[in-house]
Amino acid sequence: MDSFDELLGRDEQAIMRLRSLYRQFGYKQYKMSRFEEYELYADNKTFLASGEIITFTGAGGKLMALRPDVTLSIVKNTKDDGKLKKLYYNENVFRHDGNGFKEQTQVGLECIGPIDINLMSEVLALAWRSLEELGGSPRLDISHMGYIGGLLKSVEMTAEQRSELLRRISSKNASELGALCNEYGFGGEFREKITALAALYDHYDDVAAELRRISVNEETDAALCELEELYRLLERSGLGRGINLDFSIVNDLSYYSGIIFHGFLEGIPVKILSGGRYDKLLRKFGNHAGAIGFAVYLDLLERLSPAGNQMISVALPKGRLGEKAYAIFEAAGYGCPDIHEQSRRLVFDSPENGVRYFWVKPSDVAIYVERGAADIGIVGKDILLEYSPDVYELLDLGIGKCRVCVAAEKGFSVTESEHTLRVATKFPNIARDYYGKQGRDIDVIGLNGSIELAPLLGLSDVIVDIVETGKTLLENNLEPIETIVDISARLISNKVSYKFNHEAISKMCSKIAENLSDCFGETFK
Repeated sequence: MDSFDELLGRDEQAIMRLRSLYRQFGYKQYKMSRFEEYELYADNKTFLASGEIITFTGAGGKLMALRPDVTLSIVKNTKDDGKLKKLYYNENVFRHDGNGFKEQTQVGLECIGPIDINLMSEVLALAWRSLEELGGSPRLDISHMGYIGGLLKSVEMTAEQRSELLRRISSKNASELGALCNEYGFGGEFREKITALAALYDHYDDVAAELRRISVNEETDAALCELEELYRLLERSGLGRGINLDFSIVNDLSYYSGIIFHGFLEGIPVKILSGGRYDKLLRKFGNHAGAIGFAVYLDLLERLSPAGNQMISVALPKGRLGEKAYAIFEAAGYGCPDIHEQSRRLVFDSPENGVRYFWVKPSDVAIYVERGAADIGIVGKDILLEYSPDVYELLDLGIGKCRVCVAAEKGFSVTESEHTLRVATKFPNIARDYYGKQGRDIDVIGLNGSIELAPLLGLSDVIVDIVETGKTLLENNLEPIETIVDISARLISNKVSYKFNHEAISKMCSKIAENLSDCFGETFK
């Protein structure tokens, strides 16, 4: 006869184990309705993982929403009476994952009330033990929005500038962080410290001295003291070595002021747990208590795969760009002789150098990396801007240089055009973002090839496309009239692969950076 566990699926077994774990620490189950008034989510859209919400008209004509988040419902219904509430939940939420709405299962906990350092340590320890209960090799990474926010406050900046800097920190994009600081007129010391912070990834004891050097004010000092206290408490609990600091974990400063953290399992290419301290969210509901919690995304367990070989897998774009990129890897000591063979093979292993290469369509590289089929890849900046994959952007390789431009027939003036501008492009998101910042309405016409034909045949006023030499435009009586962005090839990494293979990927990036000037006779910055 089958045992009780054998009758349950993996996610059902996980739910039972996690609920038992949380009850052992005094957490009580919180039950809620599947829907709330839409206004609750509309007022806090930036707190949600996705701004897309399923709505319907309820009794009395009120606009209602299928629940996309659990924390907001708990906060809304929690009294500010000075008492500590320790709650856990097992609920389904309805979220848009980029392809459509899906019902997703979450198990998590929330502590609301007087929050001290010991309770914060308990929550982090429970996050770690939750990962252990799910099986596989766990990793828990911590950041602190107080430290990041304090550093950003050390110079005067607009909300838009802060948002752009946070986006680069999130992708560990040191080159663009530095460029933005120069563009905004921020000093060299701030530029150096913020790029150093984004690059940090290690155990607290290994980065504490660097964090003390970067600290600039009372806010960063206080955050650093809190992190040290947390680590000491976790060490006494037998934890700590599997918990690293990673300040590329960022969140909305209007909701989060303290620690935030993500949990990972080797074999799942995205985070499976996320949490943090969100006192500022309670303030928006008139509640003066503290709050900390986390959620585990159980649907992701179906993506758990056995750990593969220890080679770093590299997605190379087919064509000239990929050949130039491979030359960089080869010069850095990561060669694979078989790759030069004339064949239809797509996958090439070099066990002695710890690397596997495979050729893919250039526009698909970011997909392979984001979804974890490749650890790292080489992709044009245009693809990153257009599709915004959730990856780390580690190096600008300085190859494949060109521009994304607005082009039109000679003599055409965008500023003199009074009607909605018709824009033909295969980069609709880049075009919308560019003209959106100008406050200009556009009609995007999506095309996949022969973009230059569109203005010639009256289909569009202008095109947005990649320009390398401008020869094709010239031959079709077109000319570039505005440059949107200069682009080049970037080395990107899957965020989870970076964490579990940090030493190997960091070593590879360092060797590549050292050899770039030797490969192409250019100064690498």
